[in-house]
Amino acid sequence: MQMMQKIQIHNQDFHLHPLGGLFWEAKSLLLISDVHLGKVSHFRKFGAAVPRKAIHKNFLLLDKIVADFEPFQICFLGDLFHSSLNKEWELFENWVAKTPAEIVLVAGNHDIIAPEKFEKIKVSIFPELVIDSFFLTHHPEEREGYFTFCGHVHPSIKLKGIGRDRLKLPCFFKSENQMILPAFGQFTGTHSLDPKKSDEVFAIVEDSIIKI
Repeated sequence: MQMMQKIQIHNQDFHLHPLGGLFWEAKSLLLISDVHLGKVSHFRKFGAAVPRKAIHKNFLLLDKIVADFEPFQICFLGDLFHSSLNKEWELFENWVAKTPAEIVLVAGNHDIIAPEKFEKIKVSIFPELVIDSFFLTHHPEEREGYFTFCGHVHPSIKLKGIGRDRLKLPCFFKSENQMILPAFGQFTGTHSLDPKKSDEVFAIVEDSIIKI
């Protein structure tokens, strides 16, 4: 069973999901960042020993988190696709067609597929979005008067264990006016961040969210 974490920001309720998504309750809006669809196919094309079944993993996880929240809208916070078009685009088209939520993309640096391709399947693309007092973008950016939700960094936290043991966990990384979402995609890698005392870190530990 997935153990989520409920938090409040600007008097709004949000749910952090162990798969890496964040659900805004009042808006029925699911935020997901850095899926990097097509990365597995890209690696396989250049000879990497990645199993073919890994291609479907991201779509299975997307199905899981959508089923858990049943959102009205899904917003991808950039780097939805890793690179140019490949076979995974057809899988994405099929996934969009069967997913009842409205889908929008805040474009990231990896999103180089022509906007017309997204428009054809009714996925809207924006450079950034502002909803009430919240700013949605791909790259971390604090904007006065808003709380930012973003991605790009693939945040993780290093924990020290007994002796020389070290544990590196993906996390939601919250500062006073910003939260960086973990990368949703498989095979994406992470970047360790060092929290200040005022920061809050919500680590993903198997099927749970643990506040560090």
